[in-house]
Amino acid sequence: MEVPLSPRLDARSKLLDAAARLFYAHGISATGIDAVIAEAGVAKMSLYNNFESKSGLVAAYLQARHEEWLELYRARLGASSDPVGGVLAIVDAYLDHAEAGYEHGFRGCGLLNAAAELPAGDPGRSIVAGHKAQVEDLLREHLESLTDSRQAAALAEQISFLLEGAISRAGLEGHSELLHRAKSLITSMVRAL
Repeated sequence: MEVPLSPRLDARSKLLDAAARLFYAHGISATGIDAVIAEAGVAKMSLYNNFESKSGLVAAYLQARHEEWLELYRARLGASSDPVGGVLAIVDAYLDHAEAGYEHGFRGCGLLNAAAELPAGDPGRSIVAGHKAQVEDLLREHLESLTDSRQAAALAEQISFLLEGAISRAGLEGHSELLHRAKSLITSMVRAL
């Protein structure tokens, strides 16, 4: 038997879902709280009962995006059987993100897009930086099973740069072709170890 969500949790998830759609499609700065409230179909007070401000909503959105990516990665990792597969699970999570059916098309990494809008020192930028550091750490951990720790760290950084560049360009072009090309390059780099 399914337990119904409390009205507060239901409003919170509606607000986060609406913010995710609107922030990704139009940007954080261009999306006002009234638009999020209208999209969510909740009362204005629901926003302030769940988030202290728009900044709090943005931080929750960024954390949710991070968790969403981790879920994509974990699902891919579950299908891999070796360290090369672990590295490619990370790449495939990027591809899954790029190939999701976005209502207004693929615009690149939602976390990087958000960070570009946030001023230096904004707590949201720390969430994005933490996500990117975790991706590089995951790459390094998989690569350490294939080579020494120094080479694994250097290669993880190179792959991270390649992925970030590919997803940025893919977002600019609106499709995942460059990520597929990056995957091919990364596969060759890792299999050469």
